[in-house]
Amino acid sequence: MQDKTICILLAGGEGSRLYPLTADRAKPAVPFGGRYRIIDFTLSNCLHSGLRRILVLTQYKSHSLQKHLRDGWSIFNPELAEYITPVPPQMRTGKSWYVGTADAIYQNLYLLERSGAELVLILSGDHIYRMDYAAMLQFHVDKGSDVTIASMEVPREEARAFGVLDVDEYDRVVDFKEKVPNPPSLPNKPDFSLVSMGVYVFSLSLLADCLREDNHNPASGHDFGKDILPSLVQSHEVSAYQFGGTTGRVTQDRYWRDVGTIDAYYESNMDLLKPVPSIDLYQTDWPIRTYEGQHPPARTVPGNTGKEAVIVNCILASGIIISGASVIHSILFPSARVEEGAVVEASLLFNDVVVEENARLNRCIIDKNVRVPAGETIGLDRAKDAGRFAISEKGNVVVPQGYRFRP
Repeated sequence: MQDKTICILLAGGEGSRLYPLTADRAKPAVPFGGRYRIIDFTLSNCLHSGLRRILVLTQYKSHSLQKHLRDGWSIFNPELAEYITPVPPQMRTGKSWYVGTADAIYQNLYLLERSGAELVLILSGDHIYRMDYAAMLQFHVDKGSDVTIASMEVPREEARAFGVLDVDEYDRVVDFKEKVPNPPSLPNKPDFSLVSMGVYVFSLSLLADCLREDNHNPASGHDFGKDILPSLVQSHEVSAYQFGGTTGRVTQDRYWRDVGTIDAYYESNMDLLKPVPSIDLYQTDWPIRTYEGQHPPARTVPGNTGKEAVIVNCILASGIIISGASVIHSILFPSARVEEGAVVEASLLFNDVVVEENARLNRCIIDKNVRVPAGETIGLDRAKDAGRFAISEKGNVVVPQGYRFRP
């Protein structure tokens, strides 16, 4: 099946709710977990699922993303019809950028139809999870479905933020509602609902027909969740594939997160610091692949006064130097540096961040190439921080890339 499948990875979204982390990069290119980019999780799933034909639809501030694909994902052989190809808007169907998820794929139908594929796997580049897509493709074929939607159970109060599936006892979707205030519950679990993960399998012929029809509908928003799927449920065999079942090679950690807000992004990173992390990054035959530059090993050194570094429950990437500082429950990305007397707690320090002597950080996300001055405090005085930085609903402070503090 994998050789009959082409993957479309939607990676052009603006990610406005992740601002300012998306001020200079697309959402899928946002760093994650000390060494990855968000898109690495979906691409790694494709790699380990045996899928080798992937079109990455880019649009918003795509340079960082395309550079990452070039440096970290130029691993397939085009002579064997294997590829990961970024596809920006080419205006082949009109003079517009991608408008909605369905329109983005409609504008590239010619690539799908000349690929020779029979199935299309549609993916999002901004979720954190591990999944064996081969098992979902097999489920789709075994069921004889026209469309298969990957789904998972979530508490009913959380389901309002997703597309919700209503299914019968045969896993057939009988109704699909997008972000409704009163989502239907599961028959045997009244406090839970079944939601869409934004992962779909279509037959190529049906997908092409749906997208052409949608394109000629002036009332459509050209979105899968709002326009395509609700109508297909009424006319075709649409199945729900439950994520985290017993099929597939990946260990069943059942972890899936839409990191669409600063708080969701922060909490998903913090999940990696739990004694038993919610997502298993240590399965040896299912590693998350990425690009990482050539850095020296991470190290700790005594400060100028001889004070030793204190590190408690942290993730440390390569190139890091902690010099007589305290770093607690935090994630440090490559080449970050924390100097003597500084205290970094419950924070994320991106590449090349320097925290100078005696500075204090708490619940901060410090983007790349920021030097925090000696004695500075961030995350300890909300009123002070609000005049300088973005603060999330739950109080996480974001210092934007390249920020320069006033003397």
